[in-house]
Amino acid sequence: MADEEVLENPELWKAFWNGREADARDRLIVQYIPLVKYVVGRLAISLPHFLTSEDIISYGVVGLIDAVERYEAGRNVKFSTYAIARIRGAIIDELRSLDWVPRQVRKQAREIEQAMSRLDQELGRPATERELAGAMGITVDKLQQALFDSSSVTISLTRMVEPDAGERSAQFLPDLADDKALDPLDYSERMEVSRALARAISRLTKREQQVLSLYYVDELNLREIGAVLEVSESRVCQLHTKAILRLRGFMQEALAAAADGADPAAGPIADLSPRLPAEVT
Repeated sequence: MADEEVLENPELWKAFWNGREADARDRLIVQYIPLVKYVVGRLAISLPHFLTSEDIISYGVVGLIDAVERYEAGRNVKFSTYAIARIRGAIIDELRSLDWVPRQVRKQAREIEQAMSRLDQELGRPATERELAGAMGITVDKLQQALFDSSSVTISLTRMVEPDAGERSAQFLPDLADDKALDPLDYSERMEVSRALARAISRLTKREQQVLSLYYVDELNLREIGAVLEVSESRVCQLHTKAILRLRGFMQEALAAAADGADPAAGPIADLSPRLPAEVT
């Protein structure tokens, strides 16, 4: 693939790579600043009161600078794709380093995930929020508030953070833009994990699948998804968190089965196209 097909301004990139223009790097950063605002606008997490949107943008700019400096000629990945992964990663890493998520929030995220996994297995289908709340001995309102609070733990589909003291990155689906992503073995492993993730998505409720489709496929932000589904932005955040926690449980089951030599391949590939109408559970 020619550089012109993956770069918006190939002449500026060539000037930067060849060192012909001293300000080429800064001009590239300014050109791609909208990518930072795009990523920040799509974060499906609740943020601590002491952080402003300007703080988050500054974290993203660090990722953008890193993307510009590390991007190489001849890559078969568009710069925007590469940069978005770097920007998102820089923001998440900085948030994790602040260690601002209360221990109780991590604990409740783990409890919800475990209760959901156990109940889903018992019922043979995704448990409703009323069933999950009943199993946990709390009200539906308290469960929904806990889901909203836990959004700070469940960052995204591609980079999920374990809700424990160490907050280890559980990145089940490595970013395509990662430096190792083009290695044949890494690519094969990534595709295997992607297929397992697709099977896991097919086990979600229709509404959860719809939220993931609108967020990750159609790339709508939470406000836009709320408008499509006719629910509040906070409700979308709750549904996203519930879907990620449920997926994490499914993926851990799949990884455990693979480690035991079992074939986790049963089940259809999920159709991520939006479904309207769908139940609000």
